[in-house]
Amino acid sequence: MTTQTPRTLGTTGPQVFPLGLGCMGMSGAYGESDRAESIATVHAALEAGVTLLDTGDFYGMGHNELLLAEALRTAPAALRENALTSVKFGALRGPDGDWYGFDGRPAAVKNFAAYSLQRLGVDHIDVYRPARLDPDVPIEETVGAMAELVEKGYVRHIGLSEVGADTIRRAAATAPIADLQIEYSLISRGPEREILPTLRELGIAVTAYGVLSRGLISGHVTPGQGFTANDFRAHSPRFQGDNLQHNLTLVESLRKIAEQKGVSVAQIAIAWVVSRGADIVPLIGARTRERLGEALGALDVTLDAADLAAVEAAVPADAASGERYAPAQMAMLDSER
Repeated sequence: MTTQTPRTLGTTGPQVFPLGLGCMGMSGAYGESDRAESIATVHAALEAGVTLLDTGDFYGMGHNELLLAEALRTAPAALRENALTSVKFGALRGPDGDWYGFDGRPAAVKNFAAYSLQRLGVDHIDVYRPARLDPDVPIEETVGAMAELVEKGYVRHIGLSEVGADTIRRAAATAPIADLQIEYSLISRGPEREILPTLRELGIAVTAYGVLSRGLISGHVTPGQGFTANDFRAHSPRFQGDNLQHNLTLVESLRKIAEQKGVSVAQIAIAWVVSRGADIVPLIGARTRERLGEALGALDVTLDAADLAAVEAAVPADAASGERYAPAQMAMLDSER
């Protein structure tokens, strides 16, 4: 199997291109973005063969779904038909962008789905997933409501996001689960301990986000780089002070290996995730065609056993400084319990 071979989301999910496009950054998560360039990037991804487009109904409070709808509407019909939508739901936000938890009640699940279908301009969502576990609602109830949406044709496949092994097992006992979306990268390897083995036992795939750790290990972040207040990285522990300095030393170690292979730091970091298994589909958060092109180039990077050993020696597991989210958001992660 080559890195260009399509991958399947678990034993029950769809076949997809080996990289997916994460669209969150097109709606303000990392500061301002260019609408026309965002749409052009979605089109370029589809033209390159990318099929899985990942969004959330709370990305820009609906902005991202509307943006994606415009991109799909203006894409050539043949490309539009190949596109698969992956949608997260359940996050509660205020007009000022504050977070108020997550709602996984059955009635809320169906309500969120109705609004997403309308904003996206589609008659079904390909993979639908709660963004986080609602601690007040048993996962069986949330997944049960999603299964009803599948039965009625509004959703094709059920996914999960940032949940731990016990929750995964309970969800899978309720309805077929295609994939788990979770942060997984050279410097976020927590899923390897218990979550990945559980998924593989149950035949559930991974859509891995944060494969460049929000740009931290892309090779494009510099010491002292400032971020605007509406940029996630301005509040991320890994981008603060001494943590950032330490983490960028890891990047420089990785850069030496990338240069020896004649590829970019981002490409080698993405290629490492691709190499972790045919059941893992990295999501690339490219906001521009330039960054998309760089990411797609990772599929042409072959890492042999010696390369993998060198990469993991340069960036050992648990070598990063700082948690991947601020404390309040870490507390919302069932996957970290």
